[in-house]
Amino acid sequence: MMDGKFDNDIQAVVDADRAHVWHHLIQHKPFETGEPRVIVEGKGMKVWDQKGKEYLDAVSGAVWTVNVGYGRESIADAVRDQLVKMNYFAGSAGSVPGALFSEKLIEKMPGMSRVYYCNSGSEANEKAFKMIRQIAHKKYGGEKHKILYRDRDYHGGTLAAMSAGGQDERNMQYGPFAPGFVRVPHCMEYRKEELGLGHLSGRDFGIAAANLIEDVILREGPETVGGLCLEPVTAGGGVITPPEGYWDRVQEICRKYDILLHIDEVVCGIGRTGTEWFGYQHYGIKPDFVTMAKGVASGYAAIACCVTSEAVFDLFKSDPSDKMDHFRDISTFGGCTAGPAAALENMRIVEDEGLLENCAKMGERFMANLQALMDKHDVIGDVRGKGLFLGAELVKDRSTKEPVTEADVGAVVAECGNLGVIIGASNRSIPERNNVLCFSPALIVTAQEVDAITDAVDKALTKVFG
Repeated sequence: MMDGKFDNDIQAVVDADRAHVWHHLIQHKPFETGEPRVIVEGKGMKVWDQKGKEYLDAVSGAVWTVNVGYGRESIADAVRDQLVKMNYFAGSAGSVPGALFSEKLIEKMPGMSRVYYCNSGSEANEKAFKMIRQIAHKKYGGEKHKILYRDRDYHGGTLAAMSAGGQDERNMQYGPFAPGFVRVPHCMEYRKEELGLGHLSGRDFGIAAANLIEDVILREGPETVGGLCLEPVTAGGGVITPPEGYWDRVQEICRKYDILLHIDEVVCGIGRTGTEWFGYQHYGIKPDFVTMAKGVASGYAAIACCVTSEAVFDLFKSDPSDKMDHFRDISTFGGCTAGPAAALENMRIVEDEGLLENCAKMGERFMANLQALMDKHDVIGDVRGKGLFLGAELVKDRSTKEPVTEADVGAVVAECGNLGVIIGASNRSIPERNNVLCFSPALIVTAQEVDAITDAVDKALTKVFG
């Protein structure tokens, strides 16, 4: 297929897709006269569509997922072998790959000890929310039930996860939402004027941005706040790396007010940020919950995990005579064995091929290339990121920081596609702030491929903005 020649009738596939598939995040009206894109094959960093057009994928399956690249036969073999032997049993019992992957995963997460399996990042986050709520009832008479979340952060598409969603445009028309979720301000230094902190920078800004969380806690009443849910690096809300001093202060605040810290690693986890397995590990954070999905098995099988400390786990086995004491929850597809089987092989590949190190090295090259593009193109107001998780914010004017139009952002993405490179952009996230180009190539990316991606962006920016 990779030469663009297909033995099967691909038009029948396209017709079936257009007639019956409801695609994600896309307006379907244009498909009444045009064709949806069908991706038919992938190998390494490249994918091919139904027309045989080749693309270099700079967003790992469009949503930060295929961390080890396409066409990994060893992962497919591990999944196939496991499915033949034992495909599924409810999570009330264990499985061989579930036990082995949990052990392997916890080795990478000092201070954490227990893995709750489920099937999506949204679901993993809901498990943490439910645990926090149940702890509130078990320890605090239900009072310490509020869960704080941050402006611009995203934690999933279910109604409970959207109740903790800091992306207003993504939430529009889906309310009302669950009570007891309270927003705290973002920590984006580039937009610090929005926070009333325009006079601060660096560590001073980071500490002040964290103190805004404490202000919310004091306003709500510390006795009512049970959890704080944050991304280590904000993803779809603009690729926001935390400022220096921010995380140290956040940890202090959580300890001061006895608030459980929940880190959402759905995007950042399994090496995306380079050198460390998880984003939070760059900042010395000691979380109570860590949730993950996407890169855990690089999309070869559905898997998500809600990982907790032993201290959290112990709270759910304190009184065996109380039928309400344990965590009364199940995830049907958390019992699938394909996920942990794929995750084990995925993790082996990351280790054996040195992909954490490659991520850090190629991330530095990618950032340097983006900074060079910023020197060349005035439309780039800021570049941000960590490892192979990067963003470039486009503005009409660097002094006012007025965002470019979404149409212009779309034109840049489309032109990169014309040039054979798939890039991302913030999508239906922040009203009037969907102006960030997003990049997250697989951790196997080479220097030549990094340069090819940024070269396409250079050409696209020139075509759209001059």
